[in-house]
Amino acid sequence: MAMIHSNTSHLPHTFFLAGIPGLTAAHLWISLPFGFLFLLSLIGNAVLLLLISTERRLHQPMFLFLAMLSFVDLVLSLSTLPKMLGIFWFGATAISSHSCLFQMFVIHAFSAMESGVLVAMALDRFVAICNPLHYATILTPGAVIKIGGLVVLRGVGLTIFFPSLANRLSYCGSHTIPYTYCEHMAVVKLACGETTVDSLYAFAVAIFLGVGDVAFIAYSYGQIVKTVMCSSPEARTKAGRTCTAHVCVILFFYGPGFLSVIMQRFGPPTASAARVILANLYLLFPPALDPIVYGVKTKQIRECLFTVLSHKRIEPP
Repeated sequence: MAMIHSNTSHLPHTFFLAGIPGLTAAHLWISLPFGFLFLLSLIGNAVLLLLISTERRLHQPMFLFLAMLSFVDLVLSLSTLPKMLGIFWFGATAISSHSCLFQMFVIHAFSAMESGVLVAMALDRFVAICNPLHYATILTPGAVIKIGGLVVLRGVGLTIFFPSLANRLSYCGSHTIPYTYCEHMAVVKLACGETTVDSLYAFAVAIFLGVGDVAFIAYSYGQIVKTVMCSSPEARTKAGRTCTAHVCVILFFYGPGFLSVIMQRFGPPTASAARVILANLYLLFPPALDPIVYGVKTKQIRECLFTVLSHKRIEPP
């Protein structure tokens, strides 16, 4: 807790999460789809983690990266949805300042990790399609572990300063955060001092993660397209099947994320209902929909799930 404690801090004892501005009367109804997405996230990601950990056929780099994605999605859901539902159901808007800063760190760190995992999955597809003969020698178990470690270190290293930066500010005005969770810039905007450093650092991290990671993913898929265009129709079909799920997950994650950042930076100073809902979808959609996409689009996962449900063993081909 050292990173969020300071003798010179002017943090209030408590912040208040407003929920969705202008839609307070509809919070109960809004909670229904949010709660449904929460259940989908918990069940879907838990099932994926169980399948990948118990089925030896899934102990491959592609599915190990998917297990990392499922774990990150579970943490993001558990760090945000229970408090959101508490606001919607019971009006439990209060959150201690240290809990708020800790939630801020977890949300941003694991969001950065999710972006890193998507990059790792793009690398996996690039090697599998563009250099299949060396796939096993490039993406060894040791290499997968090192990539996973780098994803974690990068996510923590880039976002660990968010709570410290917010902690050093003075909060002499409103203590109400116009969101359902402690988003970094939403908290910083409540400060009454100079916040240029916070704003520039947050923007730099967003650009580094968003533009840098998307550029790498785009390059990987550019090479994949170039390779499959010179292949047989059967190879193109197989490549399309193996990449479709990953492309869908990328759109679920980066689409709302980019829109949320743009609205945060260039929208009106007061948070609108649309901006808050979009920020929530950025955290809700990927954890809930990723397991469904991979379950529907990935033959091996479907077969393993059928094996578990039918209590029969499917022999590998």
